[in-house]
Amino acid sequence: MRRRILRAILLAVAVTGIVLGLPLGYSALTLVEDNARGDLTENTQRIATKFDDQLANREGINLEAVRFAIPTDGRLTVVSGGATTVTGPSPGDDPLSAELPIAQQGTVRLEIPSAPMHTTQAQVAGLVLLLLALSVGTGTVVALVTAQTLARPLGHVAARASRLGAGDFRADEQRYNISELDAVSEALDTSATALARLVQRERELVGDVSHQLRSRLTALQLRLEALAEHPEPETALEARAALEQAERLAAVLDELLAAARKARAVGAEPLELRPALNLIAEEWREQVKSHGRTLRVRVPDGLLARATPARLREAIGVLLDNALRHGEGPVVVSARSEEGTVVVEVSDGGAGVPDELAAHIFERGVSGGGSTGVGLALARALVDADGGRLELSTARPATFAVFLPVPKAQDVVGIPWKAPSTPR
Repeated sequence: MRRRILRAILLAVAVTGIVLGLPLGYSALTLVEDNARGDLTENTQRIATKFDDQLANREGINLEAVRFAIPTDGRLTVVSGGATTVTGPSPGDDPLSAELPIAQQGTVRLEIPSAPMHTTQAQVAGLVLLLLALSVGTGTVVALVTAQTLARPLGHVAARASRLGAGDFRADEQRYNISELDAVSEALDTSATALARLVQRERELVGDVSHQLRSRLTALQLRLEALAEHPEPETALEARAALEQAERLAAVLDELLAAARKARAVGAEPLELRPALNLIAEEWREQVKSHGRTLRVRVPDGLLARATPARLREAIGVLLDNALRHGEGPVVVSARSEEGTVVVEVSDGGAGVPDELAAHIFERGVSGGGSTGVGLALARALVDADGGRLELSTARPATFAVFLPVPKAQDVVGIPWKAPSTPR
């Protein structure tokens, strides 16, 4: 996009330079020649007038009286009374000349070399070319600045759309003072909100349906197990057959739910948390520092979790932003392994979450600090999309815990492991 904008502006500048430069150059060359011929004609007119006065007073042709009007390198030729008088050096080939009549059917011819005029024309042409080059250079600088000004917002909008496709439904407050791009950003924010609500409702529906089906299947299995112990052989046989079908249905339900979770976490991959969380912290460290606070990361080496890098970055970013807006003191990001799960915690030293908000903190629209109340709901949706969960582990001080699945053996095939730095 930047190259196309740059090419379009440079093409416009080049066409404008050609359209204006050619007529300007021609006009300048013509003006120089007209000025030279005009000066020559004016001097010739003075000489002719002086000679007419001399002849009218019945005086002879006196060249010394018109010497002031003859250029240093000019040659004057006077024809009067059948006599021809020539004074001055030869003007060379292709001179500039002016000829006027005088009394007694005479003529005055003044000639000068054309080389000075051609030199002046070359200088003027060079000046025109210099101005053209300056205009093209200025246009190039303007084109670069304009292309950069337009390409950066377009790149940001493209990145915003990519994050939206990756599951980042947070609103982006950045605007560009360009009405069309701002309209696109508004549309993306609206779409993100709608998609977030749709995905959240879908996940809640899947969870509710799976829970209800599980409860009903469990109750059915208990009844069938009791019937399987019935003293009548036929009844017991039918009950065991039905129990087998119920168990198969439960297995199918488990497979469907696992497939749904796997489809949601299609971009998840084994991540080493220490470098991943350090990278996220670096993005936020200056912002935290600008508020007079510190950001610390405490993650052991070699701790692996299965997650989508973009979703994890956005979810942790929401938690850091929440700690920055509503918390106090240092912000700490830590991680540990716990019973087959990896737990990432984000905490601060503030007053914590009020009791009346603790139970509803992840609901959309719930906020204790006047914000939109969307961030934590979206963060939970992002973590849930990778098969994890987000919880408020402690209200005072506020500590949010992200529970991520541990990679399985087939997930870590091909992962480059660090070579030991010391011999064993």
